[in-house]
Amino acid sequence: MSGVAIELKGQVALVTGGSRGIGRACSLILGRAGAAVAVHYRHRRAEADEVVLSIRSAGGQAVGVAADLALENEVEEAIRTATKELGAPTILVNNAGIWEGQAVDEMTTAAWDRTFAINTRSMFLCTRAVVPAMKAARAGRIVNIASTAGQRGEAFHSDYAASKGAAIAFTRSLATELAPFDIRVNCFAPGWVDTEMCAEVFASGGRERIASTIPMRRVGRPEEIAGAVLFACSDLAGFMTGSVISVNGGAVMA
Repeated sequence: MSGVAIELKGQVALVTGGSRGIGRACSLILGRAGAAVAVHYRHRRAEADEVVLSIRSAGGQAVGVAADLALENEVEEAIRTATKELGAPTILVNNAGIWEGQAVDEMTTAAWDRTFAINTRSMFLCTRAVVPAMKAARAGRIVNIASTAGQRGEAFHSDYAASKGAAIAFTRSLATELAPFDIRVNCFAPGWVDTEMCAEVFASGGRERIASTIPMRRVGRPEEIAGAVLFACSDLAGFMTGSVISVNGGAVMA
């Protein structure tokens, strides 16, 4: 049996937090599959420029878009820029997020609100901004990046876990609402992944301790999450919507 190649030529993808980590891997793999990619970043333009250059060097189309995704006007401007440069997004990967946290009795209201602004409010604002064009085209693919923390909770990171649990509920709600327009909405729940976000925890033997708790005995690579995202954005996943897919080496089987 010959292999099946995933082809996204003619699609336009917006990847939030697309300059590093899982977002970077998603931007690159979607670009390799033929999608034109809007690589979102907030401050780290150099990293976003590198991703854009990588996609263009391989013959693809890409542009960097800057925005604070917690701000409605900046989200709308980012969508306008992406649409002007590449066309209206037909794929949205809501990946941008932060992971901070502390004991609940020490957590400030500002810290709680910051986590929800970046992890959850941004999903809503970006989704709301792209859906009208997707409805008009009667086609769209939305992928929300959650976390195992949203499935099982996470002590000392209750803000993060709650925000990712909200992402899961948001996915399921939208899947039902948008299915009549052939807009598929799915969610991925990564576990521990080798990214900058986890670097401090992985230092001084932390990686080995964490790996020992995972059935596959290692942490994930960003490219492994991106590969699953690519599948969800393709026609191979044509009958999949409202799914919450665990990509965590077996750490959480939900």
